[in-house]
Amino acid sequence: MHLWNPEHCGEIGLRIGSDGTWYYRDSPIGRKAMVRLFSTILRKDPDGRHYLVTPVEKIVVDVADAPFIAVEMARAAGRGHPAIVFRTNVGDEVMAGPEHPLRFHIDADNSGVKPYILVRGALEALVSRPVMYDLIEIGARERVEGREMFGVHSGNSFFPIARADEIDSM
Repeated sequence: MHLWNPEHCGEIGLRIGSDGTWYYRDSPIGRKAMVRLFSTILRKDPDGRHYLVTPVEKIVVDVADAPFIAVEMARAAGRGHPAIVFRTNVGDEVMAGPEHPLRFHIDADNSGVKPYILVRGALEALVSRPVMYDLIEIGARERVEGREMFGVHSGNSFFPIARADEIDSM
């Protein structure tokens, strides 16, 4: 799909809300199979916009935050190291690691942490609040570039969430 480069066909009223709900002309798409199908042909291009892409058309999808939500987390063994596997609201499963990094964004509105995991291409899943609490529960401290950080391990990677002293002051 990443090699397809069809003509841009415009907008037809598709959007994904901040809670991961897909809409067509402001009506929720209730058929999970259709949402799953659409999710498999979704792409984020270098222009920062999201598109449904087929070999012959390219349609804009407005995305409020991230196109997917990580709704579940499980611990697993990954290449000899403990790993974290996430399941998204559309059924994708990804193991956090170098190919699927976690990133933590500080929300400017409330200084809260918003975690994301790369699912495929440039598409991310926002980690849901309950799953974020699970991440915090398994967090550990590690020295990163001379600073003590609080974060999580998955595979052979460490993903810093915040400076350890910031966690201590909460």
